[in-house]
Amino acid sequence: MRATESLDLLVKRRLKRWGQRPPGIRPRKGREAWLRGRPADDSSISNPFLKLPGSTRLRTLPDGLWLNFGGSFSEPYVDILAIEACGTLQNLLDKRSRFAPSTHSLLAVCPVEWLLAPITPDDPTPRWKAARVFAHEPTMAVCIPVREMRVLYGLKSHHYEGFARNQLPHAHEFFVPMDTLTAENSESNPALRALLERTSISANFLTSY
Repeated sequence: MRATESLDLLVKRRLKRWGQRPPGIRPRKGREAWLRGRPADDSSISNPFLKLPGSTRLRTLPDGLWLNFGGSFSEPYVDILAIEACGTLQNLLDKRSRFAPSTHSLLAVCPVEWLLAPITPDDPTPRWKAARVFAHEPTMAVCIPVREMRVLYGLKSHHYEGFARNQLPHAHEFFVPMDTLTAENSESNPALRALLERTSISANFLTSY
């Protein structure tokens, strides 16, 4: 348990350096509003989580969660990038099941404390204004439909090698060795940035240079 907790802390410490926009993801045409929901800079407030409509108990709390707000005041949505560090194969299977393709809608729940808080200690802009999908300051938690999701799984080296050799990822799934995810300055790793760039919706379209 101690080793697992240490790995969790290391992953979250690295992910805090990734900024408000995931590294490697290029801006696409149209309005974007990326915000990091997890890991938290301030542990004293609640942070966004994922759930199915109507669920009051089962929540998905990814190790990393980035939300790209879009849509309009009347019909907002988020595209998400989730990061999950899996210390065991059982842990991987459990986490994959939470993001499995489904006909059910997935909701991103944004607690009001998180929405009212400043983006960063150096940027006093409240998150609800930065998201640009709220007509007024929220007074309660907001549930926003997830339009599209991408999930990056970090696996221990021997698990990663076995998975890459024998398994087939779903279209929304991406995999990386844990050592790459937890390395110092992982946000600057060209190979990791290139992988994250492929998680962007813009990667599905022809880009003219």
